[in-house]
Formats: sequence, C-alpha cells, structure tokens
Amino acid sequence: MSTSKAVEVPQLLAASYARIFGEEGTAWIAGLPDLAAEFLDRWELELDGAAAAGEASLVLPVLRDDGTRAVLKLQMPREETRAAVIGLRTWDGEGMVRLLDDSPESGTMLLERLDGARTLASIEDDDVAMGILAGLQARLVRVPAPRGLRSLGDIATEMLEQVPRAVTALAGPADRQHLRGWASAVAELVGEPGDRMLHWDLHYDNVLAAEREPWLAIDPEPLSGDPGFDLWPALDSRWEDVVAKGDPLRRVRRRFDLLTEVLDLDRARATGWTLGRLLQNELWDIEGGATTLAPSSVTLAEALLHRQP
Repeated sequence: MSTSKAVEVPQLLAASYARIFGEEGTAWIAGLPDLAAEFLDRWELELDGAAAAGEASLVLPVLRDDGTRAVLKLQMPREETRAAVIGLRTWDGEGMVRLLDDSPESGTMLLERLDGARTLASIEDDDVAMGILAGLQARLVRVPAPRGLRSLGDIATEMLEQVPRAVTALAGPADRQHLRGWASAVAELVGEPGDRMLHWDLHYDNVLAAEREPWLAIDPEPLSGDPGFDLWPALDSRWEDVVAKGDPLRRVRRRFDLLTEVLDLDRARATGWTLGRLLQNELWDIEGGATTLAPSSVTLAEALLHRQP
C-alpha cells in the first residue's frame, strides 16, 4: 500500500495554508503526507494519478478495492469542512458530487470522481451554461436545511452590526452610499432569512462534468437560508468575459432573470438578498484593508436596482 513518500504536497497549497493559517497551517501541511498515507491504508485505496490542489485542499485520484474511481480530499478540519459533510450527506448525490466516506475528526473525505478538467466554464454559450447551473441550483435549494448549519439570519444580523464601522473605512461618498443602501435592503429581509440548504459558492468552476449525470456541483459551503442569497456566485461567473463582451448590465439582468425563473424566486426578494451577498463580500474586503468597493459589485447592484421599465 502507498506510503507518505508517494504523496507530494503542491507548493500552491503549502503557500496558501501558510498565508491563511500561519504556523497552524504550516504544521498541518507538514503532516499532510502522513495523513494521506493513513487514509490510503484505512480505506484501502490505491493512487490513480497526479495530485491536484486548490487553496484549501489536496485532492488525490484513487481506486477503491473494488475498482471504483474516486478522489481522496484532505483539508484542515474547520467549521466549513463540517458543514460540507452535513450538506453532502443530506443531498446524497442529488445534483451534487456523492460522498462515499468521511472522517469528521480529520476533515478527510472520499468522494465520487468527476472530470476535474471540464468545468461548466468550458461551455461558451452563456445561456446554456447558466441554464445548467440554474437547474442544479434549483435541485439543491429544494432541500430543507438540516440542523447543524449556520443560519443566514445570524449572518445577516452580524453583517448589519459591522456596517457603521465599515462605512467609515470607505474613501468615497458614492461607495459609502452604496454600502448603506445594500445594508438597508438586508435590514428589510433579516427577519425572514429562509430555511433552504444553500451551496453558498455555486459558480461555473464548481460544476464538473460527470458520468452519473452530465454535470454535478462540487465544493459546497452549506448554509441555511433564502435561495436569493445564493445567486451572486453565478452572476459573477466568468466576469471578465461579461465585461469584455460589452453591456454588462444587460448580461447581468439576463442571468438574473434566468436564475430567478428556474428557481421560481420572487425577484424583489432575490434582489435584496443578492445585495446582501454583495454587502458580505465587501465587508470581508474592507476588513482586509480595502477602501473602495469592487467595480463588479457596483455594476451588479446597478444592474438589479436600475432595470429598464
């Protein structure tokens, strides 16, 4: 069976953990080859290709003892990891990659293998790609959120508490007005946060080609809330192309209309929660030192708030 020497940690992952988690992350990365070897042995897995990695996890293509193709995903255990397992268990492969086994204490998962080289971004026709994503999202949010997930109500309340201080960090009056306006939209909705299970990060690169179905979602960060809060990653997908093709306001509205139609959402409510998602993103950026709002956030908000009659 494989040993720790069989697994090399990509530099991208090591650098990411050092930057985000400091000494704790560096220590976890140092033990990662041994952790991989442990689970290769425990779950009787054989390496079946080169390792891949993003900023948060190491992904190893493997074969189970019965020949089933799978991937071993290793990441430092955190709240997001625990939520992902809850979501994967609850969806049980419905529109989502299937969880085959997991180790809660280590954050390690064994997942159905999809085609990591082919994401939804490979489809050039944006209407087709967005239609596929919307169809998957409609299936995902159909599921009531189980216990154990963070609530959008709690998150929205925390965001509203952060706004007064965040506004003072912005350099321009227009940006300050935008942030206050988005916060007002959230304040009107915070009392009805919803109870569906949200993916929280469903964009083109988190939808992969599969064998069981043509396309399946991956990498959920499950949250209990209103589906309108889950639209931003789709609206922001392939943003450089949206801008490069001209008339981004029209393109955003087209995407929004398709998503809300397929998901059967009230557009005013979905607009409010999308503004809430923009608020969340900008609060994170301001906390990181930003003094201006992202141009994409301002464009998205303008597209939704100033529609042609």
